[in-house]
Amino acid sequence: MLNTPAASRGTRRPIACGIAKTSLGLALAAGGEAGICAIFLGDEAEPLIEALRSRFFPSEIVEGDDPFRRYAALAVELIEQPGKPRQFPLDVARGTQFQRLVWRALCDVPAGSTASYAEIARMIGRPDAVRAVAGACAANDIAVAIPCHRVRNSNGHISGYRWGVERKRELLKREGGGDAGDGLFLRFS
Repeated sequence: MLNTPAASRGTRRPIACGIAKTSLGLALAAGGEAGICAIFLGDEAEPLIEALRSRFFPSEIVEGDDPFRRYAALAVELIEQPGKPRQFPLDVARGTQFQRLVWRALCDVPAGSTASYAEIARMIGRPDAVRAVAGACAANDIAVAIPCHRVRNSNGHISGYRWGVERKRELLKREGGGDAGDGLFLRFS
C-alpha cells in the first residue's frame, strides 16, 4: 500500500525516526500517521539523521514512540529478509506523480527478479522516459520497501544504488537472485 494522503503533502508534521543495527549496517526508519516515509541505509548514524533533516525540512524530527517502533521493527525485518511481503504502509506523498508511478511499478517487480530502467518505463506506459525512471529510482527515500535495488542497466549489469552497490548485491542475493553479480539479469516481464 502506497499512501499519498493530501493531508501530509507540504505539511510540517513531526516525523518520528529510529535507527537500528542490521546486517547491512545501520538503518534509519522514519514516518508518521500515514506510514513510513524513509528508510535510509548507512554506516554512521549522524549522516543518516542529517540526510533525513535535509530531505524533510522543515519538519521536526522526533524519536519514535511505541506504535512507530513496531513499524521500524518491520522495516528492519524487511532489510534482513527483503523477499518477504511488506507489512507496513508507506507515505509517498512527497514524491511527484511520476515518481509515485515508478515506485508502484517497482513494487510490482517480484522478489528474486530484476527489471531494467527501460522495462520499468514500458511498464508505466512511458517507454521514452528511461532517464526519468532512473531519476525516480534515485529519488526513492524508502530503501528496500520500494525495491529500487531490483533495477539494473539494460545490459544486465548492476547499476548504482544510493545506499551502495554492495548492499544492492546483498539484497538481490537474499531475495534469491543468484549471486547477484554483474551480468546476471533475471527478467520478470
